[in-house]
Amino acid sequence: MLKQALPLCVGAILGLAACSDGGDSNGAASTQPSGAQGAAGTETIGAGIDQNGRFFQAAKSVGLDATLAGPGPYTVFVPEDQALASLESGEEPEARARLTGILTNHILPGTILAEDIGKAIDNGKGKAALATMGGGTLTATREGSNIVITDSSGGKATVSKADERYTNGVVHRISGVLMPGQSGGGAPQAPAASPAPTAQ
Repeated sequence: MLKQALPLCVGAILGLAACSDGGDSNGAASTQPSGAQGAAGTETIGAGIDQNGRFFQAAKSVGLDATLAGPGPYTVFVPEDQALASLESGEEPEARARLTGILTNHILPGTILAEDIGKAIDNGKGKAALATMGGGTLTATREGSNIVITDSSGGKATVSKADERYTNGVVHRISGVLMPGQSGGGAPQAPAASPAPTAQ
């Protein structure tokens, strides 16, 4: 189930100011990256990404297209169409819940640019935790010059194109699907603040 709230964190992760009441239950803290305020665009994520692409079509099938068109802000990891080919449709209730859990595992609250993720990885001695809107945690690392995102099952996806900016956030294109943990799922809610990655 989706967390009902995403807490804020006090600290200077990435050398940026933040405010907090602790840290969330999965260990990923919240901060506002300075680069996020520069994100812009003329369309929402929901309107700007490929309407015929498998990610948008999957999101539409479970009602997340409205979220992607909402105020956000959001950071969305969009897998390549080929990587999404094996996903089942969200027509049946159980399948709908599973698909919603997978998709919300690709959505983070706040606008988090690739530079912010990279700095968090460096500050975390090679790792940074990313809290998802589905209630899970992704881990960002580097492999050579690439940023690699790992899910809770150990599945990996490489960021192939970063920082597509929209009015309600940013999209990063990735090479694979990031599966949620056993408890991942639910529809995202608007974040109370714009979080950023935290060094581990």
